[in-house]
Amino acid sequence: MDHDQRAPRIHKINFTDLFHLEPHGPDTYVGIVARYPWGGRLFGGQVVAQALRAAIHTVDPSRSAHSFHSYFIRPGSPDEPIRFEVERLRDGRSFTTRQVVARQSGGAILNASVSFQIAEDEADAQIAELDPALPSPEDPSLRNDSWGALLDRRAVNLPDGRVGYWIRLTADLGDDPINHICGLTFMSDAAPFRAGRSAHPDFANDETDRTRFVGASLDHSVWFHRPSRADQWHWFDTRSHGLAGGRGLATGDVLRDDGTHVATIAQQILLRRNRNT
Repeated sequence: MDHDQRAPRIHKINFTDLFHLEPHGPDTYVGIVARYPWGGRLFGGQVVAQALRAAIHTVDPSRSAHSFHSYFIRPGSPDEPIRFEVERLRDGRSFTTRQVVARQSGGAILNASVSFQIAEDEADAQIAELDPALPSPEDPSLRNDSWGALLDRRAVNLPDGRVGYWIRLTADLGDDPINHICGLTFMSDAAPFRAGRSAHPDFANDETDRTRFVGASLDHSVWFHRPSRADQWHWFDTRSHGLAGGRGLATGDVLRDDGTHVATIAQQILLRRNRNT
């Protein structure tokens, strides 16, 4: 089988097919892969979104994911499917906890923990808010940092070392909230890496950064606060927390375009100078 048959390009895949995991035994699922514009490794956002979907398969629909924490162990390959093994760690009265290990033939590529909670009628208080001066995602002056025809991403220059993006998925996700929480998880990995490297003294904030550094995502976390639709614009306001030992940390608030704070993200990255340039 040729490479194109093994892994279609991401823009040729029905996005909801990424979240259709085939059962392969008790609490074990297999998901498809895709090829991305940068070549021979998977997009981490795909793997974390599929891992979340695998966990959801084992949880009562009355409970929604409120936090997702994961470690990227090795790069995922676009040459073979991914096997997701779910362990049911706890089913409590209010919370449910799952562990998910994603594997390919080379071994584990991701280890994730997901926590779910029943709906509770408690206080709802929001601190993060949209800056009234923030340009609209439709502003033609914004730099288009999209890749492919699926992920629409517009970069916004911000003060105080922050890095901002408007991001949405240009896919038909329907009305199933599971598709939208998985879609939000998918696009959450498209925002923090630039902020993670922004503290580096050689950071230029342009396309030359792609060759100036080599790096990878080490871990990725998402806290889900409120429901949202991943096919609508979301504002990702990310910032660096510094660099040490070749590692950088970035966090960010994720708000809908109506100002609702829907999630918070955090990612640690590996960042090294490219010695070959």
